[in-house]
Amino acid sequence: MNLGQAILEALESLSANKLRSGLTILGIVIGVAAVIAMLAVGTGAQNVITGSISGLGSNLLFIFPGNFNERVRNPQPLTLADAQALADPFQVPSVTAVAPVLSGTREVTFGSERTSVQIYGVTSNYAAVRNYTLLEGEFISEEHILGQASVAVIGPEVADRLFGHREGLIGEVIRIEGQPFRIIGVTAPKGGSSFGSQDDIVLIPLTTAQTRILRRDRNRVDLIYAQVSSPELVPQAIEEIAQVLRTRHRTELGVDDFTIFSQQDFVSTAQTITGVLTIFLGGIAAISLLVGGIGIMNIMLVSVTERTREIGLRKAVGARKRDILIQFLTESSLLSLFGGLIGIAFGWLIAFVVGQIAAASNTPLNPQVGVDAILLATMFSTAVGLFFGLYPANRAANLEPVEALRYE
Repeated sequence: MNLGQAILEALESLSANKLRSGLTILGIVIGVAAVIAMLAVGTGAQNVITGSISGLGSNLLFIFPGNFNERVRNPQPLTLADAQALADPFQVPSVTAVAPVLSGTREVTFGSERTSVQIYGVTSNYAAVRNYTLLEGEFISEEHILGQASVAVIGPEVADRLFGHREGLIGEVIRIEGQPFRIIGVTAPKGGSSFGSQDDIVLIPLTTAQTRILRRDRNRVDLIYAQVSSPELVPQAIEEIAQVLRTRHRTELGVDDFTIFSQQDFVSTAQTITGVLTIFLGGIAAISLLVGGIGIMNIMLVSVTERTREIGLRKAVGARKRDILIQFLTESSLLSLFGGLIGIAFGWLIAFVVGQIAAASNTPLNPQVGVDAILLATMFSTAVGLFFGLYPANRAANLEPVEALRYE
């Protein structure tokens, strides 16, 4: 018996029991569709997270006060003087721009509307370092910094909550902790990130934040952003920054009182987390594939029992053990293959529906069905058919012709 004959006979056998074959295929369809949909949603979530981190800025380094890995005695805070030293091209040639930041949550009001917002005290470099663009207006300038001006640049989410729209807000006055601030700009939407929403913010001059709103020590800052000239120079820039801060803070050898993260660190962490989550969800979905495989084995065992006399007759007229084995393996493989193909279509449909629901609820999630997921599901479903069809096929092939012919 060649493969073509085996496939034709398998199709005839399956079509003779359409309802039973359809129910068996259904188990594989559900399993494959679940795997495809879960992998697509996981990939979409990973793209959203890594995209939002990449949107923080280009070749960005994050310099935090304190050591996240070990305890340091008498740690020094980050200061404006540290930021100025890092901006020196002779000391840190790999860095093109530096932006010190103060941050804190404060209440912002306009008329009867009020909301709690993350307030950032920033310098004029902040927009370029963090890749911010404006829907309208201008960004905070050096004149605003020197004059401790009462001006603010607000995010689009803040504009929506306080005003109900994002246009025509230049010149409007909001109050931060009761103090008036004139709006000079509205940022373009950027979405969420590991640091919260990048649109739910209010930016004010650093000097104004120090003295009137966030009230820090005059030189102290909460975070320093450093923009590196190219991705290849990130490791060199980290070492240069570390050397400057070690010298300025006079830390003990091997014990830093600051922590430097790169965008790649955050991207790698996010990819690890979402990757584990995707595998976990895919593993749960794959359990239904195993259930479908058990269904195939059950149906094939019933088929062997029903066709015992047919098997005996085939072997009596010259069919070899291999021919019977191939016949039943072909049937189980076709069941799983058909289920896999239909499951791929349903999985794509589920992923599409999830994407539409996410879009309707303004959630930035776009599930993506990758070729690797399709190949994985197809191969896995076929392997399930072969694996669970092997025992029934082997049982059929080992039947003795005389005993099979006498079977009632």
